[in-house]
Amino acid sequence: MKKQLLLVAVLAALSVQAGAAVPEKTADTPLKPQPGQTDAALWASRVLTKLHYKPVPLDDAMSEKIFDRYFKSLDAEKMFFTQADIDQYAIVRTRLDDAITGQNLSVPFGIFNLYQQRFNERIAYARELVKQGKFDFTSDETYQYDREKADWTKSDAEVKDLWRKRVKNEWLRLKLAGKDDKSIKETLDKRYEGYLSPSRKLTAEDVFQIFMNAYAMSIEPHTNYLGPRAADAFDIAMRLSLEGIGCVLQSRDDYTVVREVVTGSPAGLSGKIKVGDKIVGVAKDDKSPITEVLGMRLDDVVALIRGPKDSTVKLEIIPADAGPDAKHTFVTLVRQKISMEEQSAKKSVYEIKDGNVKRRVGVISLPTFYMDFEARRKGDKDFKSATRDVKRLLVELKKDKVDNVLIDLRNNGGGSLTEAVELTGLFIDKGPVVMQRNGENKVEVESDTDPGMAWDGPLGVLINRGSASASEIFAAAIQDYGRGVIIGEPSFGKGTVQTLFGLDRFAQNDKVHYGELKFTIAQFFRINGGTTQLRGVTPDIKLPTMGDSDTFGESSYDNALPWTQIKPAVYIPTGDVKEIVPLLDKKHDARVAKDKDFQYLAEDIALVKKQRKENSVSLNEVVRRKERDQQEARSKLREARLLSPTPGADDPILVPDPKEALNKAISASAKTPTGKQAQTPKVAGVKGALRSDDGLQGSERSLAAELEAEKQAKAAKDVLLNEAVHILADEVGLLKTDTRMASRVLPYAAEAK
Repeated sequence: MKKQLLLVAVLAALSVQAGAAVPEKTADTPLKPQPGQTDAALWASRVLTKLHYKPVPLDDAMSEKIFDRYFKSLDAEKMFFTQADIDQYAIVRTRLDDAITGQNLSVPFGIFNLYQQRFNERIAYARELVKQGKFDFTSDETYQYDREKADWTKSDAEVKDLWRKRVKNEWLRLKLAGKDDKSIKETLDKRYEGYLSPSRKLTAEDVFQIFMNAYAMSIEPHTNYLGPRAADAFDIAMRLSLEGIGCVLQSRDDYTVVREVVTGSPAGLSGKIKVGDKIVGVAKDDKSPITEVLGMRLDDVVALIRGPKDSTVKLEIIPADAGPDAKHTFVTLVRQKISMEEQSAKKSVYEIKDGNVKRRVGVISLPTFYMDFEARRKGDKDFKSATRDVKRLLVELKKDKVDNVLIDLRNNGGGSLTEAVELTGLFIDKGPVVMQRNGENKVEVESDTDPGMAWDGPLGVLINRGSASASEIFAAAIQDYGRGVIIGEPSFGKGTVQTLFGLDRFAQNDKVHYGELKFTIAQFFRINGGTTQLRGVTPDIKLPTMGDSDTFGESSYDNALPWTQIKPAVYIPTGDVKEIVPLLDKKHDARVAKDKDFQYLAEDIALVKKQRKENSVSLNEVVRRKERDQQEARSKLREARLLSPTPGADDPILVPDPKEALNKAISASAKTPTGKQAQTPKVAGVKGALRSDDGLQGSERSLAAELEAEKQAKAAKDVLLNEAVHILADEVGLLKTDTRMASRVLPYAAEAK
C-alpha cells in the first residue's frame, strides 16, 4: 500500500525528530480537524486544569495517559491495531499535551484515520474468510472473546489469526442454531458489510469527542467532553422531554425504522404512522424540500425530524408491510412537546399471603433522578421532577392501602443531586442528607428543610451494581437515618459530583459551538462521615451479585478517587432497623432455600461468573453442541417458569392498575409491523434467565420478534423484585406482632398514631 506523509508533517509541526515510521494511507477520505475544535480543546484544557476537583496538569505524564486511553477507546478489544501500529506513533506519546495547547490536532486525527484503515482491512479479511467458508470444527481451538486486558497483537499474522477465530466462532454459533452453510454465509457477509456503514459515517465531531474524552477521562472516570449533539442528548435525558413527533427510531439495513409510537404524541394521534414504517425522506419545515435519508446516520435523521413546538415536519414513508418498491406515503405532522414517560417513576402494588392475612407492598420504580432544570428556573409550576412524581405516586399508594413501600433503584445511574436530596426528604422529617467537599476542602451540607413526611410507614430500597451516584446518595441517607431496609447487591461506588460547563461562552460568535464539559467539582459524603466512593452502599440484606466488580463499577477504573471519610454531620436518626434486619435475613434465607426460581437464578449467575473467568469458548463443534444442548435445556426450564401466566403459590400477586390496563388497551390497537401477532422466539430473553444463543445480532432478528421478546421480558417474573417484596411483607408482619420493636423501627409512625 502507499505510504502517507501525514505523520511526517505532524512531527515537523511538533518539532520532533524526523525519520520515524509513517502510517499508511486510509482507504476512505481522511478526516481532519474542523474550525473551532482546536480552540475548544484549548479552552477545555484551561477549565479542567483550574476548576476540576482533582486538577491535573496537562503535561508529558498526562499525554502518556491520553495516548494509551485514546488507542483503547478506538480499539478496546485490540482486534484492529497491532503493536507495530502503536509503536509507529510512540514518538508522539509525550506530545499530545502539545497538540492541545499548541492547537494542532493532526496527530489524534492521524491516529483515527489509521484506525479506519485497519478497520476496513480487518472487515475485508473477515468477509474473505466468510466467502471461503473453510473451517475445521474438529480441532481443539479456543476463542478468547474478551480481549480488553490482552496485549496488542505483535504482527499482522497474529491479528489475522484472531479474526479467523472470531469468524469461526460466529459461523459455529449460527451452525449450532440450525442454519445451513449458504444461510450462514449470507448472514455473516451482510453482518460484516453492515459494520462498514456506521464506521464510514463517523465525522470530525465524533473523532474530536473520542479524543477529548480520552483526555477528560484520564483525569478521572466521570469527567467527559460532550460535543454539541451529545450535550443536547444529555439535556433531553435530564428533563425527560423533547419537541418532536413522538417516534422511537432505529437503524435497520440503512433504513430509519419506527420502533415505537408514543401514545398521545402527534404521531400516535395521527394514526398514520405504524411500528415498522420506514422513513426515507424528511422535510424539516413547510418551506424545505424533502431530504432523502436512506443510509443517513440515525442522529442526523432525528435532528431533521425534531424542531420547535408547533412547527411542521413532513415525512416520506414506506409502509411497514410493503416492499422497497412500494408506493411511498407522505405524512405531515405538527411537532409538540413529548414526555418520555417510559423513564418516569412508576408504581405497582403486590399482595402477599402471610398466614391468614394479605400484606400489600407498593413498589415505585425510578429509572433516573430526572429534573427539567430550565423549566424549574423559569418558574414553571409543572416542571418535570422525579421527586414530584414519586410524591404523587405515594399519595396513590396510600389510597391503595399499602402496608410497605419499596423504592426500586436498580440500574438507576443517578442524575440530579437536588432530586436525590428532595426525594430523601419525602421519607424523613428534616435534616442533612448528604455532604459535599470541594477542591478547597470546604464542606457543605445539603439538607431537607421541608418538615413532615410524604410516607412515614415502613420502607425498603432495592439496589444493584447499576445503582450509582444520586441513587447511592438516597440509599445511603435512608440507611444512615435508619429509615428503611436496603436490599440487593453493593452499589456502583460513584461518590463524586459533576457540573456542566458550556464552552460556548468562549466562542467568538453564535455560529461556533464548542460543546460542554461535564467534570467533577466535589466529592459527596454520607451524613455518617463515610463516602460511597469506590465501596458503594452495602445492603442490609444481600441478594445474589450479578455484576463483576473487576469490569463494572467504580472499582473497575484504574484512576478512581480513593475511599475516605470526614467528620459526620449532626443528625437525628428517624428510626432503627438494626433490630429487625437479622430477623428479616433469617426469613429470607429460609424462603430462598425452597424457592426454585431463586435457586435457578443463583445457578445461572454462578455459570456466568465461571464463563467470565474462563474468558474463552471452544471452537470444537462436538464440545459446543453439548454445551448448547445443556444451555437450551436450562433456558427452556427457566422460561417455562418465568413466563408462566399462573404465579406460584408463594409468588406476590400484582394488583391490576385500571389506568395501566387502559394504556395497554390503547397500545394493543397498534399492529405489529406485519399486522399479525409476532411469533415468539424459541427461548425469550427474560429477566433472570440465560438466553439460548440463536447466533444472531441486533437488527438481524425481525423487528416484530424483537419487540415481542422485549414485551415478554417485561412481563416475566422478576425473581429479585419478588423476593424484595417478600422481605418487606415479612417486615410488616413482624412490626404488627411486636409493637415495642415497631416503636423503635418507626418512631415517627408510632407517634402519628
